[in-house]
Amino acid sequence: MGVKGWAILKFLMFQSLFVSQSQEDFDFFYLVVQWPGAYCDTKRSCCYPTSGKPDADFGIHGLWPNYKDGSYPSNCDPDSQFDRSQIEDLLSGMKKNWPTLSCPSNEGFNFWEHEWEKHGTCSESVMDQHDYFKNTLKLKDKANLLQILTNSGINPDDGFYDLNKITKAIKDGIGFTPGLQCNKDPERNSQLYQIYLCVDTSGSEFIECPVLPRGRCPSKLQFAKF
Repeated sequence: MGVKGWAILKFLMFQSLFVSQSQEDFDFFYLVVQWPGAYCDTKRSCCYPTSGKPDADFGIHGLWPNYKDGSYPSNCDPDSQFDRSQIEDLLSGMKKNWPTLSCPSNEGFNFWEHEWEKHGTCSESVMDQHDYFKNTLKLKDKANLLQILTNSGINPDDGFYDLNKITKAIKDGIGFTPGLQCNKDPERNSQLYQIYLCVDTSGSEFIECPVLPRGRCPSKLQFAKF
């Protein structure tokens, strides 16, 4: 084989390795939930879904495959398009637990399509589209984060709470350390915005996070009303 042939072979081997890793290999999932009061209490505002105002509860943002170095695969299979018929039996749970808050008001299918095509397609080695959404709903119910926080006296009442107290309450409740993300409202108050919980590669069990998401919250943060 000539030099040109070896170069082509090496390129094809590299491509094969890259595609295999990007589509199949990942180390864990982030289950990401967001507080609707913090989402809406920003300058970008929000719109309720066509089914009405969601419950005052954490809503799912997504289930995201990640690597231990902090990077993540995305859009792994352009041919695996979102098919709403695959989640017909999950729709009531999706509308309740995975509501869209983007404008203009809509049913949520665009949000779910984005999450499947960007993140879900990178987990197809372990679950298909239906299982991706079903398992995510189960994980949200299993965590029951709002109940964990309110049981510790941390309520969505516009009050300010210690970051360490929030983290400890969640760790005591599920057994593992969460990652917290904050945003700022128009008055520049730091608010509890998103919670990251780490999940094993089967998409079913919580684990200790190999790496926590970037971003820091202050020692006191607001838990906004919704």
